[in-house]
Parts: sequence; structure tokens; C-alpha cells
Amino acid sequence: MLRRLRAGWRLLRVVVHGLHGALICALVFPRLDTAARMQRVGWWSAKMLRLLGLGLRHQGRLHPGPLLVVANHVSWLDILALNAVHPVRFVSKADVRHWPLLGWLVACGGTLFIERERKRDALRVVHQVAEALRGGEIVAVFPEGTTSEGHGVLPFHANLLQAAIATEAPVQPAVLRYRDAGGALSNAAPYVGDTSLAESIWSVVMAEGLEAQVRLEPALGVRHADRRALSDHLREIIAARLALGEIISPES
Repeated sequence: MLRRLRAGWRLLRVVVHGLHGALICALVFPRLDTAARMQRVGWWSAKMLRLLGLGLRHQGRLHPGPLLVVANHVSWLDILALNAVHPVRFVSKADVRHWPLLGWLVACGGTLFIERERKRDALRVVHQVAEALRGGEIVAVFPEGTTSEGHGVLPFHANLLQAAIATEAPVQPAVLRYRDAGGALSNAAPYVGDTSLAESIWSVVMAEGLEAQVRLEPALGVRHADRRALSDHLREIIAARLALGEIISPES
């Protein structure tokens, strides 16, 4: 009973913070430049993680300048975790845009939406990502195209990497892992299968000692790169790190 009460209290505070974010988007963002908006996104995301009951541990730094971040995909929490480390723009599947409140907040943060069922839509988003990179922005993508349980990495879709190759922007692998109180891979964090968003959120707020880990690997140059070979190499880097279990050493 105590655990459920604690989860309910967390959920209430999460809803209030979500509404606060909506007010910021509607009333504050129109008066801010891009840098100030992204700073607010980072603050809001870090606080949301705390209210959900998650700790955050990260290692490494983002490469300066325009950058394409390539990460494995476990949960809707990934966006909060990466933004809490360093706010970025994301490419996300189009149906996220229709999530109640969260979809609007994600769009407000500058997310680019892709309809993965339409192959031609990928070309449109490649152009949008390339435009953002030319403008000096940082964009994050999840090349798996869907979430997994976090044990390994699903096959990568290479299309969006063309934006980095075309603009010669570096590509940086990011490895995400969620651990429970005992240090094992969390069963509460993954948003997979037929689990609804509401069920996933409840699993997260019910968990105790949940921690998000983000490890930023060294950035890679992409001049004259083949996108499929680059995709395979990035996947190998992330998969190898996940295979080690703890992606950040305990003493870090």
C-alpha cells in the first residue's frame, strides 16, 4: 500500500510538471530564442526524471558544433534522459505527436516527426535534419525505429544518417541503459510490446531505485562515408557497450 501511495504521489507531481511544461511552451517559448528554449527543455527533462523517481548517471560529452547523435531505443524515457544530459532535437515516429499532452510537449521541444510506414517520408526528414545540422544544431535519432528491452540492439535503418554525410557533421553514438536498485537491467523502463503508455508510466513510478545511464562514445567523422557501413559500425559500437552489462563503471 505504501508503495502505491508513493507511486500515486509521484504521478500527481508528474502531471503538474507536465502542465507546467505546457504553460512554458504556450506562454514563454514564443519570447525565447532557440538556445534559451533548449536550456528550458534540459531543465524540464531533468526535473521530470527526478519526479518519476529516476536517478541519472552519464559519462562522456557531446562533440561541439553540429552533430548527429545515434542512440539505442528502450523507452519514452530516452528523450528525457538524453535531454537531461544535453538538450537536443529528436526525430520521432509520427504517432508520438498524438499522445495526450506528451505529444505536444515533444513537438514543442523541436522534434521532427517521421512516418516510418511511408518510405518517401524518410527523404523529407533527411532534408529537415540536414537543414538543422547546417544551422549548427544537434539532432538525435533512434535508428532501430522502435524500442527494445535493452539487452541488445535491433537492426539499424541507415536512411537518416545521410543527413550527416551530406553536411559532413560528425556522428556520435549514445548508449542508454536502465538499471534497477540491484544494478540489473530494469524491467520497468522498457516500453515494448502491447504495453500502453499509461501502463508504462505506472510501471516507472512504481519502481524503486530506477536509474537511467547515458554513455556518450567518441564522435566519428563521416566524410565520404557509406551510410550502410556507417550504420553497421555505429550499431556494433553500441551493441558492444551494452554487452558489457554496466555501461558506466561504478566508480564514475
